[in-house]
This record gives sequence, C-alpha cells and structure tokens, in this order.
Amino acid sequence: MKYYADLHIHSKYSRATSKMMDLDHIAEAAKQKGISIMGTGDFTNPAWLYELEKKLTPDKEGIYRYRDIDFILTTEVNNIFNYNGGTKKVHSMIILPNFELVRKFNKGIRMFGKLESDGRPILSLPLKNLAGILFSIYPEAILIPAHLWTPWFGLFGSKSGFDSLEEAFGEYKDRIYAIETGLSSDPPMNWLLSSLDHITLVSNSDAHSPENIGREANCFSTHFDYHELREILKGQDREKFLYTVEFFPEEGKYHYDGHRNCGITFSPEESEENNNICPVCGKPLTLGVLHRVYNLKDREEPLSHGKIGYKRLIPLSEIIGNSLGVGKSTKTVRDVYRRLTSYFGNEFRILLDIPESDLRRNADEKTAHAVIKVREEEVKIKPGYDGVYGEISIPEEEKKNKVIQQSLF
Repeated sequence: MKYYADLHIHSKYSRATSKMMDLDHIAEAAKQKGISIMGTGDFTNPAWLYELEKKLTPDKEGIYRYRDIDFILTTEVNNIFNYNGGTKKVHSMIILPNFELVRKFNKGIRMFGKLESDGRPILSLPLKNLAGILFSIYPEAILIPAHLWTPWFGLFGSKSGFDSLEEAFGEYKDRIYAIETGLSSDPPMNWLLSSLDHITLVSNSDAHSPENIGREANCFSTHFDYHELREILKGQDREKFLYTVEFFPEEGKYHYDGHRNCGITFSPEESEENNNICPVCGKPLTLGVLHRVYNLKDREEPLSHGKIGYKRLIPLSEIIGNSLGVGKSTKTVRDVYRRLTSYFGNEFRILLDIPESDLRRNADEKTAHAVIKVREEEVKIKPGYDGVYGEISIPEEEKKNKVIQQSLF
C-alpha cells in the first residue's frame, strides 16, 4: 500500500492564493490526485486556525480528518532580518502535533510579525531565534527549510540565503533533519553536497490553488502519525519513506539564470562567460538554482547510495494539454482530466501505476502515449528562469509519422 503526502500548501488567507483554497476544495483536490495526507498550511493565521479547529476531527496522534482526507498541522513563515550587514529572507515549514502547541507557538512569534496580515507571516526574527522559540515550546517540533534553493526565499538561495545550515541555525542545526527540494531542484542536485548527506529530502507542492496540489509529494508505505513521521525523517527510513514525487527541475521557474524582462536565459556556464551580468540591461542576472548548486557543491557526481528514491513527473493536466495542443486550464483539459481520474481512481495511479495496455485501451491515444513518455522521462524542457516556468514538449508517437510518410508516396 502506498500513501502520498503533500505537507506544504497555502490557504485562501495567503497572498496571491486562490479563494478556492478552503478545506472542501483542498480535500476534493487531494482525492483526485490520490493524496492521503495533506498539510493544513497557514496555521499561524487566526482566521484559518479558527476554521481548522472548528472543522478538523482528531484521529491519530497529530493527525486530523476532514472529508476522508487526513490533515497534519503545518505552516510556512517568512523570516526577514539583518545579518552581517545584509538582509536575509528565508521561508521555513513548521509542523506541530496539536492545536495547543500551535497556539503557544503563535503567541511566541506574535511580537515579531502581524499574523493576521498573511497566511505566511513576515517575522523580523533571525532563523536561530525562530528555532529557539519553536524548540523551547516543543522539543520534538519539525522545522524544514522550504524550497531550499529558491533565489529570494530559499535557505541556500542566491539572493538572500546562507551557505550552510550551521550558518543559518547555529546551535540548532542538528535539529534540522529534513529539507524541501523545491520545484527547481531534484534529489540528484542536492546529492552533490556532502553537507546534506544526513538530511532527508522532502518534496511538496507549495500549492496556491487546488489544481497545483500534489504537483510534488512524498510517498510512504505506512499511514503515519506525527511521531512516526518525525522518526521517518530523522532516520531517512527507506522502508517507510519510499520516494518523492518531483517536477522535472528544468520545469521550475528558477532553474536557469536570466532576466525575465530582458528575455535572457542562460545556463550557469553562459552566465559565467558574461560575468553574471545581463547583456541587455547591464544589471546582475538572477542566478537560478542550478548555478547556486554548482557554487556550493563539493562533488562532481551525486552520491545516491542509501538515499530515499524519487520519481520525476509532469502533472496530468499539463500532459493532457500538451498532447491535445491546448492550455492546461482549458475546459477541454478539465473534462478529460475528470473523466480519466474518475475511471482510473486518481491522478497518481494514472501517472505511476496503471499498466500501459490499460491506459491505451481506456484513454485517448495521444494522452496515453504522453503519460508513457513521461514515465520513461523522454521529454524535452526549455528550462525555466527568473520566475518563468519551463516549457515542456513530449515527442509524438513515431508510428504516426510513418503513416503520414507512407501516405505521401
């Protein structure tokens, strides 16, 4: 049995987030995706916390239920603070097992930021101080640096991040035993750093709308409670934590370097040739995740031995849109998506488990072919950069080309 978990999302109370991100729509999207366990997101926001306390029903230790979906109490905070003459901006995920501890944590950070203003509050507080408050309230709390490599708000980000966990968290670094890869990096990129060998890699959607739930996720062999999750992450338990579900990192919007407004996209090597300066406007380029990994890595090849596995996927709506030549948010795609998930059960079953013969028999030919090509990682992606998502192309079935060629003669 496999259980998928998406631990990092946002509610309708976060900025730039869909008003559909309420419990009903989150639960509905989770069922369509095949996710068993959702993070609540945003428990620092008083209005969202009120809804969570009112609607969630306690189940296992640290696990709550709503409409047949399990929820675990999570949030993301944005620490912005002065450090060595500069400004650091870092996002962190926090997981706690019950509402009493959530209220204590919220009280502990209230003086450092306005919790009502956003689902992801801005805290004028160094990371080590955040960790001090959290672990003094509950020593078994889970703190995970979010989207580790994102230029502006990742812990290792090129714009306002740190170079090591020790520099960021000081005496609390040994209490950080998991990090989130983010959309623009995948496990092999992180395995280039020996300093992350003891760290468990997790992947989550960071969804701001229901359709993006599960675009990255984590697959477990067990239906865990809070303390089991903590032990799984601490021990990199490969029997219980089977794999992460990852974007192709090139599809992420910060994979390559560049300038969106100038239309410049560079690989790290091309950026170095231009001294990391945009040839159009003359300003420093936004250095992407790949470039930052190259700067911090101490290996030429990723060390995968003993690591939790991963699978690269493209969301089903994107696959359908790509195969039909229409946008992923069109009615055509939504109709096909609903029909396929209704017939096969959920999106992850379609992307990972349904035999090819069943797919070809019960889905349209182009979509079935595209799903198989994604499974085989036979896709082409123009890398994303400076806030622009990568562009995917999936090769069409060769036999179609042969038929066309034969018809011409």
